[in-house]
Amino acid sequence: MAWKFTSDRPVYIQITDRITKSILSGEYKPGEQIPSVRQLALDAAVNPNTVQHAFADLESEGIVVSRGTLGRFVTDDNEIIENSRKKIAEKIVKDFVVNINDLSITKAQAIDMIEEVFK
Repeated sequence: MAWKFTSDRPVYIQITDRITKSILSGEYKPGEQIPSVRQLALDAAVNPNTVQHAFADLESEGIVVSRGTLGRFVTDDNEIIENSRKKIAEKIVKDFVVNINDLSITKAQAIDMIEEVFK
């Protein structure tokens, strides 16, 4: 079944985000091979060049490494993975704070809401 994409961001960025999330959530483990460009293109029902663009971004971030003809693998460097996780989490928190401030909700109220959701 083809992946679902939105029209608000380029498809290659959405693919990059999805693969990153799969890595950070542990779906793909450090050192594990990830599906090929061709396989992901088939799964997502997109042009292989789109997937290639996503892989180029992932490699530039260091979260994915190419091993020539063997394919692409999740980095073994846990520090890179943790830094990526932290960077994404910080962005989510900043976006949350901006949105919650726009609603005139206090920090204490926001914390109470977060604690309630975690229960």
